[in-house]
Amino acid sequence: PRMAQEAAPVLLVVLARLVSSTWHEGSGYYLESHTNEVYAEEIPAEPALDYRRVPQWCATLNIHRGEATCYSPRGSSYRSSLGTRCELSCTRGYRLVGPSAVQCLPNRHWSGMAYCRQIRCHVLPALLRGSYVCSAGVQMDSRCDYACLPGYQLEGDRSRICMEDGRWSGSEPICVDMEPPKIRCPDSRERIAEPGKLTATVYWDPPRVRDSADGVIKRVMLRGPEPGSEFPEGEHVIRYTAHDQAYNRASCKFSIRVQVRRCPVLKPPQNGYISCTSDGNNYGATCEYLCDGGYERQGTSLRVCQSTQQWTGSQPLCAPMQINTDVNSAASLLDQFHEKRRLFVISAPDPSNRYYKMQISMLQQAACGLDLRHVTTVELVGQPPHEVGRIREHRLSLGIIDELRRFLHLTRSHFNAVLLDKAGTDRERYISPVSPDELFVFIDTYLLSEREAARRAHSGDPCE
Repeated sequence: PRMAQEAAPVLLVVLARLVSSTWHEGSGYYLESHTNEVYAEEIPAEPALDYRRVPQWCATLNIHRGEATCYSPRGSSYRSSLGTRCELSCTRGYRLVGPSAVQCLPNRHWSGMAYCRQIRCHVLPALLRGSYVCSAGVQMDSRCDYACLPGYQLEGDRSRICMEDGRWSGSEPICVDMEPPKIRCPDSRERIAEPGKLTATVYWDPPRVRDSADGVIKRVMLRGPEPGSEFPEGEHVIRYTAHDQAYNRASCKFSIRVQVRRCPVLKPPQNGYISCTSDGNNYGATCEYLCDGGYERQGTSLRVCQSTQQWTGSQPLCAPMQINTDVNSAASLLDQFHEKRRLFVISAPDPSNRYYKMQISMLQQAACGLDLRHVTTVELVGQPPHEVGRIREHRLSLGIIDELRRFLHLTRSHFNAVLLDKAGTDRERYISPVSPDELFVFIDTYLLSEREAARRAHSGDPCE
């Protein structure tokens, strides 16, 4: 009976310890709140207990999410008797906090306390320009898969696993912009050159550029002329290159073809030539027909190349100049040569004059050079009433001869000559015969118009 009275407080304490485990809200761990220590409500009185006959000396071990493997000196039926040694372990996913082995001591306390804490990894940081999804949060064996936003590519581990040591496998990946921007150029186009020009003004809209990552385009560069430029005949390639913030680049190109509508090439008339604007036979070009000195144009003077690639009008002719000597005054006679021919007027006292014969002989030998330089010879020879005036085979009246002498200040007493330009202006005088070479050098140096000089440079000297 005394033994039963002494044992009663111990049993009450053991029952109290079996229901004292608690769940700590929010921690993720189930903790044993008791200390595995046994406290008697009152100190037993003497004499001391008989250790050998009490099977339960320390409180029964009960580890939530774990297991205690005990070895008692008195056999397997005595799991908490004096001297019992228990090996403590936790189920998978939990880590033991405290000693891995405890022993039941004479003071009825276990030598230590321990509990099983759930294994958790730290919360993974947010992924810049991406995200991750985990299978079981931050618990052990949870797998987190990473993904990047559209336009970005993942560099590093695509997934990480929460391991038994509470650390994540691998390392944190990054999302990098490796995708080039999208760029689309305008469509290729063809234009017709503008009238009278060999170029076309072409406009276009800038390319459409889009970045699939952050939407930011750093710069767009153009290789080629700007929109609204004039493009010459032929095909031209325009290129654009776009760069995003990560310096990825993309390019596109399109072509511009400029066509020049052309008419058939015009041939110059015999004894004449053509002066054209622009390129000579392109749409809008105007060509003027001109005749050599001593020839007159018969027909239209201008022809225009139309958009139908046909010329207006028809080709004129250059006919020999008709000299009319049946006029009332010397001025009317000279007007016929205005802007057409130069005049070399020779005066001599009689046909037998030595200088006169010498001059006429030299001019007859240089007929090609004179005609090339548009020079017509006028002869005034003799004394009234037998004085003779002629232009080639055309005879002049005595009245016209007298007016010419007075107008040009030519004397009948000795040989003298005067050179008139195409405007009828007195340009040079001679009192002795002049050689054709000397006459030609003077004309080529001082009297040729720009058009005549250009034509001479182009065609050379056909008299050589």
